[in-house]
Order: sequence, then C-alpha cells, then structure tokens
Amino acid sequence: MFRSRSTKQTRERATEYASCKDFQRIFSEDMVGLHRLAFLLTADEAKAEQCFVAGLEDSIHGNPVFRQWARTWSKRAIIQNAIKTMAPVPPKHRPAQEKAAASSQNGSDPENVAATVAAWEPFERFVFVMAVLEGYSPRECSALLGCPVQDVIEAKSLALQRLADRPWQEAVAPQRDDTPWNAGFARAQVA
Repeated sequence: MFRSRSTKQTRERATEYASCKDFQRIFSEDMVGLHRLAFLLTADEAKAEQCFVAGLEDSIHGNPVFRQWARTWSKRAIIQNAIKTMAPVPPKHRPAQEKAAASSQNGSDPENVAATVAAWEPFERFVFVMAVLEGYSPRECSALLGCPVQDVIEAKSLALQRLADRPWQEAVAPQRDDTPWNAGFARAQVA
C-alpha cells in the first residue's frame, strides 16, 4: 500500500507538462546560452533574435512537453526556427582545403572561436552546432536538416578538422575574465 502511493506520485510527477511559466523561466534563466545558440546557427544578430523569440513562442504554444524535457525542447525549438530561417543545404562539392578561413582569426577569445564558426558555410555551421555542441546524432541532424546522413557526417568531419587545424593557442579557453562571452559561450558548448 505504501509502495503504490509512492509509485503513483512518481508517475504523476513524470507526466506533468511544462507550462507557459516554465518556458518563460527557462528562456529567462538561459537567455545568454539560448541566444548564443541562435547566433551560432544564424551568424546574424537580427536573425538570432527572431529565432529566439520564435523558439519561445513555439515552446509556449506548441505541443505539450513533459516538464523534464522543457529545456531540451526549448533548444530544439530554436534550432528548428533557425533551420526554417536559414534553410541550410549541403554543398554540391567539397573543397579540398579551406584552412585559410579557419586560421584567419587570431587570439583565444571564445568570441574569436564563435566568429570563426560564424564564418563557415551555413550547413557546416548547423551540423557543428547540432552534432558537436548540442550532441545530436548524425541521424537526428539528417532528419532535422532534410539531407542524407552521409552529408552530415562529412560536414561534421570537416568542421572538426577546421578546428583541429587552428593553432592550439586559439583553441584554448581565454586567460582573462573580462571577456563578455566568457560564461555564455561555455554554457552554449555544454548545454
């Protein structure tokens, strides 16, 4: 008897849906990380704001989501809106070497790393953010981007190669704390 009451309460908690207030709290608490996610995907401040706002609206007015999944759903809503806005498509041909763009940024600021990623082609940028930073599988990326899995795998490989080709001083975390992107970019990478 005692056990069934506990099980019932656990099931009730597990089936609680996220409310408008839950999503508003998430977007307020994680504003920097979610906005950074939108910016890395769009590489444009105005489009990033549009994706952020549209993601909030979709989260609030979209399909009901379990409360435990609300943060993940918020990120996914931003990613889906960025895909609608940017419509990234795989390139028709793969360039042999594109190291010049990867090594053109100097310094170790996360801002420079973000600028490097923002300079990439939209498809490669989307795959990098989704697969590497957000941890989506190649199959999930493929489904969201509407392309073959092989294109996602190739774009992910190219993006990781570009980062690996950067001098190691540029890839390390910043040594100074006065960088405004310091906490936000790290949160976007982990989140």
